[in-house]
Amino acid sequence: MQKELNLKIKFRESFRPFAPSVLRQDINEWFELDVDSPYMLLVSEVKKEKQIKMKKEDENLFGIEKLNIKRSNIPAITHVDYSARIQTVHKETNPRYYDLIKEFKKNTNCPVLVNTSFNVRGEPIVCSVEDAFNCFMGTNLDILVLEDFILFKDKQDKSLIKDYKNKFELD
Repeated sequence: MQKELNLKIKFRESFRPFAPSVLRQDINEWFELDVDSPYMLLVSEVKKEKQIKMKKEDENLFGIEKLNIKRSNIPAITHVDYSARIQTVHKETNPRYYDLIKEFKKNTNCPVLVNTSFNVRGEPIVCSVEDAFNCFMGTNLDILVLEDFILFKDKQDKSLIKDYKNKFELD
């Protein structure tokens, strides 16, 4: 998922990591941390029992090849050193996002979602409905949810498609 998000949505190098959003009450079950981190300021190791240790042959891989090795039960947010930059989500401060993660947990038994800034590499972070729609139309996102509205890419006017992919050179 990390590679897919980077290449098809963010249009950046496939190795760049993502952060987890986790329900505050479940943080200690998934990470070696038990304090608030609402602004993604803290990094913690994924719990040992959630980690997947590399096989001997995988340890001999070099550089970017190691990135394709699944490292935990939550691989999209697990960095190569088994760490993650965590965002705790609280019902009091972000009720809709909290409810979304809680519903996801009901369906999957996992209270963790991938978190990334809503922008394309080289563009500022989305700040308006218009920005969100433009980003949606310039990426390989299939669905955009804005407040109480759901937009499906295949139902949008094709003339509104943006070309962000070739706008910026990769680092």
